[in-house]
Amino acid sequence: MCGIVGYVGNKQVVPLIIDCLRKLEYRGYDSAGIAVVNESHDLEIRRAEGKLRNLEEVIRLSPLDGTYGIGHTRWATHGRPTEENAHPHRDCTGRIVVVHNGIIENYLQLKEQLRKTDHQFVTETDTEIIAHLIEEYLKEHHNFEKAVRRAMLDLKGIFALAIINADEPDMIIAVRQGPPVVIGLGDREFFVASDIPPILQHTRDVFFLGDGEMAIINRDAVRVTDFEANSVQPTIQRITWDPIMAEKGGFKHFMLKEIYEQPRSVRDTMQSRISLDTGRVFLDAMKNITEADFKRFTSIKIAACGTSWHAGLAGKYMIEQLARIQVDVDYASEFRYRDPVMDENTLLLVISQSGETADTIAALREAKELGAKALAICNVQGSMIVREADGTILTHAGPEIGVASTKAFTAQMVALYLLGLYLGELRGTLSVEEAKHHAQQLAELPVKLEHLLSEADDIEELSKEFFRVTDFLYLGRGINFPVALEGALKLKEISYIHAEGYPAGEMKHG
Repeated sequence: MCGIVGYVGNKQVVPLIIDCLRKLEYRGYDSAGIAVVNESHDLEIRRAEGKLRNLEEVIRLSPLDGTYGIGHTRWATHGRPTEENAHPHRDCTGRIVVVHNGIIENYLQLKEQLRKTDHQFVTETDTEIIAHLIEEYLKEHHNFEKAVRRAMLDLKGIFALAIINADEPDMIIAVRQGPPVVIGLGDREFFVASDIPPILQHTRDVFFLGDGEMAIINRDAVRVTDFEANSVQPTIQRITWDPIMAEKGGFKHFMLKEIYEQPRSVRDTMQSRISLDTGRVFLDAMKNITEADFKRFTSIKIAACGTSWHAGLAGKYMIEQLARIQVDVDYASEFRYRDPVMDENTLLLVISQSGETADTIAALREAKELGAKALAICNVQGSMIVREADGTILTHAGPEIGVASTKAFTAQMVALYLLGLYLGELRGTLSVEEAKHHAQQLAELPVKLEHLLSEADDIEELSKEFFRVTDFLYLGRGINFPVALEGALKLKEISYIHAEGYPAGEMKHG
């Protein structure tokens, strides 16, 4: 995943952008770059292969400064990971500069068309053609905003962009068609980013661009339109995360910090949602799903990806046991390709940490077209999935920076358990005493997690016995089967050791 940052305001732009890029390092990257425009409207670019410190060294040897700019960390998809292919990329005039997250599927065709009008390309990337395409339309429209909008209509694929034109002082245009784009609102300053953590230190007021939308940002204001120039009113939200939560906080890396945050994230996800006295569960944020709807649903389908899919599979066991309603679990990437049977009596439950998972969004939209209601379990208020779902259970896990999910997974499991209890109470499959028992069990979970984490030294000693093993099988029965799948995924993600999750009873069947 590439990372995008942009800034217009009164702060020193270069150190700010570098700091924001550092907070996007968790997304992975192989090169980095920055473009800024100074008070004389001169545009300068610095790029470097490898780590962000290499870019900082390039800037130290060849300083630059400006009043606004954009930055990027690149994970190569088209073109090798070299300084030449690193973003930002510019047009023939050198005045229009673009950073990009995503893939332009028709870039080769567009490149050939542009070559016919004497455009010269210097990189192997799909991103470079975007700058040239805007340049071409600028000749026709003589208006930067119109040129960007017209160019977007030619692009096929998924893309998030930040674009500047040195001839348009203090302006950044941000575009979204797929990957997330966050706009941060300050006091006569504005931010663009791929995620919330990079800008938390500077502002808590943000909004997400929707698909097919672009934000026109200058020092005084931000406007949002769609690609057809229709005005869009963004939904501004205030982020409650503490900026310190997005830092390592003395831990060696983000994943370890987030492992130790699990007791808090579990506690926060349960907070104000369950009564220990009565066992009753309270679910808020149900925009278009009523108690009557929850009572009449005859089946639930869960769609998710990766770790969230494993949580969903565990949720199947919980909900079926607690609420006695049929639950099926699908990979979101497969869901819409199998022509699912759904109607108004079906609830689709989508699970996503970020709320921006493209396959899960597509599954949600497919279900709604078929007449089903959609409920989301998500960690990011204001994300695409939260905005489009008929109701949401927010997991208050805070920002998850580590690539391998930890606290988001356990928070999702708690949210699913709460949903199972809520449905069981509402549909009459749980007695008051049973509900109170489950509530008490949930209330004890944070303390049990803290106790488990206190045994980290013993776990480390255990790992020393097995660190030379090259293959692992994780076995589990019932609800422990999805836990086995998640354990195997964690080992593969972190150590690159081969691991598989397997139903315990299937071992005897080969």
